[in-house]
Amino acid sequence: MERLRVLGVGAHPDDLEISCGGTLAKYVELDHEVSMAYVTNGDMGHFVIQPKELAEIRREEAKRATEIIGAKFLWLGLPDEWVFHDKRTREMVIDAIREAKADVIITHDPQDYHPDHVAVSDLVFAASFLASLPHVVTEHGYVARVPEIYSMDTYAGVGFLPDEYVDISSVMETKMKALSQHESQVKWLRDHDKIDILDTVRTIARFRGIQAGVAYAEGFKKMRRRPGTTHRRLLP
Repeated sequence: MERLRVLGVGAHPDDLEISCGGTLAKYVELDHEVSMAYVTNGDMGHFVIQPKELAEIRREEAKRATEIIGAKFLWLGLPDEWVFHDKRTREMVIDAIREAKADVIITHDPQDYHPDHVAVSDLVFAASFLASLPHVVTEHGYVARVPEIYSMDTYAGVGFLPDEYVDISSVMETKMKALSQHESQVKWLRDHDKIDILDTVRTIARFRGIQAGVAYAEGFKKMRRRPGTTHRRLLP
């Protein structure tokens, strides 16, 4: 496989680490170039810390996570829980794709449970094509070809049947270490939703691993809504 430029696009800080952090780390392990874009600042997820302060905390947590994975850090910084598919937001996603010079994008499934996830999935699909158009002007120049897109697993795999799997056994601890950087979210999920996200993520990876016949895996579906989508495997 040629050296790829890979972009993960997650709605919230920690979404990428939860659902495709192992695969992004695997790409890095295989010497591909990886960027991680966080669309919102995650400023709603806490009982005590106020939004402005929380946004800064979550930005630093996400930055540490990307460093552990070995990826480039891209921060769009939109308000948490208020992602809409409008012109300004679409332009921001187009520019992120261009900045990463993405050949491959991993993002949320169109049928995911959270409105921000669904909006980001739709934004990425639209922006992936527009990023290749010279007359659509953003800060960074247009990409030479339309990137291929993969949907990452939904939370707990609800309603998601993977087409492809990535063996993340060799990078499982890297994935968990990156996710652990999101300390404020780990605490929020425990307090608000009664979820141990670290245990949950390891369990899901083991379950996908059983399906794939390996110790740990992540599952994906290729978005094939656009004619001309290649059938070659671009996952590591």
